[in-house]
Amino acid sequence: MKIPPQAHPDEEEVILPVAPEDLPLEPQPSLQQLREVQRQDEPQEKFTIVGLGGSAGSVGALEKFFRNMPANSGMAFVVVVHLAPDQPSNMPQVLQPVTLMPVLEAHDGLKVRPNHVYVIPPDRDMSILHGTLLLFAATQPRGKRLPIDFFFQSLAKDARERAVCIIFSGLGSDGTIGLKMVMENFGMVMVQAPETADYDSMPRSAIATEFVDYVLPAEQLPAKLREYVNKPLMERPRREVAESASKPAHALQKIFILIRAQTGHDFSFYKRNTVFRRIERRMNSHQIKEFTHYVRFLQENPQEVEALFKELLIGVTKFFRDKEAFDLLKVRLMPILRAKPADSTIRVWAPGCSTGEEAYSLAMTLLEALDGIDPQRHLKIQIFATDINSDGIDFARAGLYPANIEADVSPARLERFFQKIDGHYQIRKEVRDLVIFALHNLNKDAPFTKLDLVCCRNLLIYLSAELQKNIIPIFHYALNPNGLLFLGPSENLTGFQELFQPLDVKWKISRRSETSASLTRIVNFPFSLARQTAANSTANSPMHPNTPRKDGPFASLVQKVLLRTYTPPAVVINTRGEILYVNGRTGRYLEPAPGLGTMNLFEMAREDLNYELSSLVHKANTTHEDAVADNVRVKTDGGYQLLRITVKYLEELDTLAGLLLVVFEDQPTPRKVRLSKANLSDGLSKDSVVASLEKELQYTKRRLQTTIEEMESSVEELKSTNEELQSANEELQSTNEEAMTNKEEMQSLNEELMTLNMQYLSKTEELSLAANDMKNLLDATEIATIFLDNDMVIKRFTPSVNRIMKLLPSDAGRPITHFASNLRHENLAADIRQVLDRLVSIDSNIQTTTGEWYAMRILPYRTLDNYISGTVITFTDISGLKHLEAQLQETSRFANSIIETVREPLLVLDQQLHILTVSRAFAQVFGVESEAVQHWPLAQLQAGAWNQPELRRALQTLLDQQQEEFSNLRLSLPLPNAEPREVVVYGRRIMSDGHETGRLLLGVELIGNAESVN
Repeated sequence: MKIPPQAHPDEEEVILPVAPEDLPLEPQPSLQQLREVQRQDEPQEKFTIVGLGGSAGSVGALEKFFRNMPANSGMAFVVVVHLAPDQPSNMPQVLQPVTLMPVLEAHDGLKVRPNHVYVIPPDRDMSILHGTLLLFAATQPRGKRLPIDFFFQSLAKDARERAVCIIFSGLGSDGTIGLKMVMENFGMVMVQAPETADYDSMPRSAIATEFVDYVLPAEQLPAKLREYVNKPLMERPRREVAESASKPAHALQKIFILIRAQTGHDFSFYKRNTVFRRIERRMNSHQIKEFTHYVRFLQENPQEVEALFKELLIGVTKFFRDKEAFDLLKVRLMPILRAKPADSTIRVWAPGCSTGEEAYSLAMTLLEALDGIDPQRHLKIQIFATDINSDGIDFARAGLYPANIEADVSPARLERFFQKIDGHYQIRKEVRDLVIFALHNLNKDAPFTKLDLVCCRNLLIYLSAELQKNIIPIFHYALNPNGLLFLGPSENLTGFQELFQPLDVKWKISRRSETSASLTRIVNFPFSLARQTAANSTANSPMHPNTPRKDGPFASLVQKVLLRTYTPPAVVINTRGEILYVNGRTGRYLEPAPGLGTMNLFEMAREDLNYELSSLVHKANTTHEDAVADNVRVKTDGGYQLLRITVKYLEELDTLAGLLLVVFEDQPTPRKVRLSKANLSDGLSKDSVVASLEKELQYTKRRLQTTIEEMESSVEELKSTNEELQSANEELQSTNEEAMTNKEEMQSLNEELMTLNMQYLSKTEELSLAANDMKNLLDATEIATIFLDNDMVIKRFTPSVNRIMKLLPSDAGRPITHFASNLRHENLAADIRQVLDRLVSIDSNIQTTTGEWYAMRILPYRTLDNYISGTVITFTDISGLKHLEAQLQETSRFANSIIETVREPLLVLDQQLHILTVSRAFAQVFGVESEAVQHWPLAQLQAGAWNQPELRRALQTLLDQQQEEFSNLRLSLPLPNAEPREVVVYGRRIMSDGHETGRLLLGVELIGNAESVN
C-alpha cells in the first residue's frame, strides 16, 4: 500500500494492492447460495442504504468489512473512495472475491437494490435520488474534490432514517460534513477505530464532530450494523445518554444551541431553574416527558424553537410597577435635571423593556419631573428602550394597551398621556416620540453611552451570576458621572459596591461612583474582544525572566530547589542582579548600599566580592552552566573568611527559567589568614598572588574586549533601530495625514448625514400629515374599506367596517378568511383571489343579513411604482338607493296596472319616442301585441302609420317643455291591410312629485264607427 507523492492530502487515491491479472479466481457459489441471494435481491419498498467512504489505506478495511457482512443482510452498500481520475478503477474486481453480493460499478440512473454493492467510478461525483444513483462530471480541482461529502449529503436527504454512513481509513477530512447531515436526518454514523486505520486523519476528523454512534475496528462494524438495523426504530440506541432522568445537562445545552442557531440569542447564561420551568411548560403542552425527546422534537419543528424562544422571554411587566419606587425616582432625578444645561438632552436606557410599559412609565415620570423645572430651559427627553423580542418591540411601538391598565395608571395620567380608541388606551404621540424602541442584546451588543439613567428592573434576577458580573460594569460604563441606576427590588450590586453609591436600599436606586478601576479588567465588552484577549494572553503567559516575583507559589518553588540542592545562604537574582529571593543569613556577604534602598546584588555585595560576583554572574548567564570560584576572601566582623561562590543557571522549572542562584559557602580558613590585617600575600605565596593578578588581568582584558564588541554591536543595532524609527515616523506622519483626511471626510459625511436627517424628519412630518389627511378622508367618506396584502392578510381598515364584520385593531395581521361577515355572499375569498390573479376589479351589490345593501368593489392595490401589493375592498352603503329603486319599481308597476285597466287606448313613450307601455285597449283596437312592440320607435308602429309630421311636431313640443300637453290632434292612420282610420290624439308630459320623468302619455280617441273598447 502506497500513496502517490503528488496526491493532495485531502484526496489520496486508493492504490490497489494487486494487479487485476494477479487476482485469484472468484469462488463459485453453490446453487443454494445463488437462490438465497436471488431471493434476497427482490426489491423491497424500504431498506437501509449504507454509504462507505474511504481514501488512502481503505481497501484493506473494506475487505475486512465485506468478509464479515452476510450476503442476505437486506442492505444496499455504496462505496465512495478517492480514485485516480485518469486511470480505470479495479475496485469492483478487488471487492468481489470477498463477498457473495454482486459488486457493480455505478452508472448513471442505476437503481439501488438490497444485497448489492455499488462502487463509484473514477473522476465522477455521485448522488442518490429516490433510490437511483446519478453521476456528475467532476467540477472541482483534483485537490479540492470531496466526493464522500457530496454523496453522504444526498444520501441523508433521500434515505433519512434508513441512511448509514461509515468512514474508513484516509487522509484529510472528506466525509465530515456529510456525516453531520446523516445525523441530522436521524441516520446512523459509524467510524473505523483510528488505531486500526492505516491513515487515521479521516476517522479522527469524523470523531471530532461528536456525532458518531459507533467507533470499532473494520471487522467488527458489520455485526454492530446488523444489530442496529434489526432493532425496531423506537428501540435503537440514542445518542443522548441522559446524565439524569429528568434534567440532563447535555440536552439543555443542545436546546440552547438550537435556539441560538435559529434566533441568534444565547440563553445558556440564564438561571437554570427559570429555564427548566419554561422548557417543562412547553414539554407538557406537547405531552413530552423526556428532555432528549424534546430535543429531537425541536430539531424536527423549527416553529417550536420559536415558541420556546418566546416562552423564555419573561414578559412580565406593567405600568408604574412599585409606584413608590417611581415616586422616589422622580425625587432623585430632580438634582440631575436642575444641573442640566439649557437645550440639553436627558438620556435614559431601559434594557429588557418587554412590551414597553416600563419605558413609557419613565417617560411620564420625566415629563412630570420637568413640570417642576424652569420651562425656559427646554430640556429634551430621549429614552432608549431595548429588548431581544421583536414582537414585544412592535407592540411597544404601537403603544396600544387594554383598558385594564386603569388599575395601574391614575385617572390624571390617563387623561394627560393616553387617548381612548376602540375600548383601548393608546399612548399619545408626543409621549411615543420620546421613546426609541430597538432590538438589542444586552450580552453581546454595544451599550448606549452618556446616559443619565439606566432602568433595568427585574431582568437581572433571571440571569446567572456570571452574566451579571459582565452587565453591571457595563451600566457603570454607560452612565454619566452621578448618573442613576434603577434596579428591581430583588436585585443587588453584590461584588460591585465600589462602582455605585446606594441612594435607596429598598428600591435599589444607586448613583454612579467615580472609580479608577479598570473596567476592561472586570467586564467582557463585546466590542473589545481583541483587547481583552491580548490582556488575557499577557496574564497567562510565562513570567518574564526580569519580572520580580515576590510571593505566592514562587517562594515555595524556590524553597524546594534550595532544600533539594543547597543548604548554605543563597539569593536568587535575575540577569540585572536584582535580588528576587533570599535564603538563610546573607548579612556576612551582603549589606544595604548607601542612598535609596535597592535590592541589587552588585550594589549590596561587600567590596571584596564585587569582582568575583560580576565575573561569575556574567559567565553563568553566558554559558548557561554553573560558575564556581574558590578561596574568595571577604572581610567579616571576626576577620577574613575564605568563600566558595557558586552561580547556578536555573532551567528545571518554567517559573524559574532564566534566573540565577548565587550560593555562598564558607571554606576552611587558616588562622593566619583570618587574623591577618595585611594583604592576602601574608597567608599565600608570592607566586600565587602573581598568578591571581595575572588571571584577573586576563579576565579583565577579555571582559573589555567583549564589552567593546557588544558596544559596537549595540551601536549597529541602534543605527538600525534609528533607521526603523525614522521609517516608522514617516509612516506615522503619513498615517496622521490620512487620519486628518479621514477626519475631514467624516466631518463632511457627518454634515451630509445631518442634512439627510433633516430631510428625513421633514419627510416624516409630511408623511404624518398625509397619514392624518388620509385617515380623516377615509373617516369622512364613511366608506367601509379593508386593505389586504397578497396573502389576504388584513393590513388596515376603516372603523365603518364594523357594520359588516366585527374587526378590532388587534386583528390587523390576521387573514380575512378567519372572520365571519354578515354579507349574503359566500365567495368573497374567491373574488379576492380572482382580483389578485387577473388584476381586474370586481363590482357587485350585496345585501347583509340585516337587510342593508352595499356596493362592494374589489380593486388591486397598486403602489406608486405600479407594484401589486394586495387588494382594496370598499363597501358603499346603497340601502337608500335600493329602497328608492324598489319604490320606483312599485310605482311603475302601479302605473302600468292603471294603464292596463283604462278603456281608452294609451301609449307611454320615452324621450326618444320609443314605446314603453301599450295599454290593453290599444292592442285590441289596433291589433298589435303589447310585448312585441315594446321599445319600438313610434314611427315604425304598424308599418309607419303613426309616422306623421303633425304628431312628431306635437310630441317634440312636449319634449322641449314648450308646453305641457296638446289636445284634439286629428289624424288619419293608413293602417296596413285595413281601411284608413280617423283618430283624435292628445299628449301629456308625465310628472312625478312635480319633477320631470322624461316620459310622454299619448291617448287615442276613435272617430266614426270604431269599436268600443271593453
